[in-house]
Amino acid sequence: MEKIKLEILGLSSSQSQSGSFALVLGEVGKKRRLPIIIGMFEAQAIAIEIEKITSARPMTHDLFKAFAKAFHYDIHEIIISELREGVFYAKIVCSANDSYERIEIDARPSDAIAIGLRFDVPIYTYEDVLSEAGITISDMEEEDEEDMEMTTASAPERSSEKRLTTPEGLAGMTVEQLESELQRAIEAEDYEKAAKIRDELNKRK
Repeated sequence: MEKIKLEILGLSSSQSQSGSFALVLGEVGKKRRLPIIIGMFEAQAIAIEIEKITSARPMTHDLFKAFAKAFHYDIHEIIISELREGVFYAKIVCSANDSYERIEIDARPSDAIAIGLRFDVPIYTYEDVLSEAGITISDMEEEDEEDMEMTTASAPERSSEKRLTTPEGLAGMTVEQLESELQRAIEAEDYEKAAKIRDELNKRK
């Protein structure tokens, strides 16, 4: 199956849930985005590596890297491999002792990406995942997105009057209303809300 390369575009704090973050991945050179909701500690591990901050003591993902290097394991790539019932799954592709044999280790996407950043390896997904969970932005939205700052996991939540639509509220909307809300969420760069609306639309297919 052909792989699609992704890049990290943004990491923003949740507008509705304390301790949740939206990690926004983008198809390289294209307009599709893949938002994934992750926890605070995983977001912190990703943000620290992106910003090249050295912690006083090794974090879990730093420990993984040290362990892998000590025993001559190489990490080659990260794959967001599957989406089942709204939950993303990932694989860490590695090898041992310069072997050509590739080993795939199951992982949560947030952990896999935090580890992949530390090994400076590419992130991929498959077309079926991106088709089901991806969000396509317009040219104007892409220009606005370039100005989006990376928010660190230690930063306080941004104040906002926007309230994330609840699952119960989404269930009461028509498909047309959901699509309209999805477009507004994308324009506002509220990828957490967009991800929830996307999931509700996928349930109705």
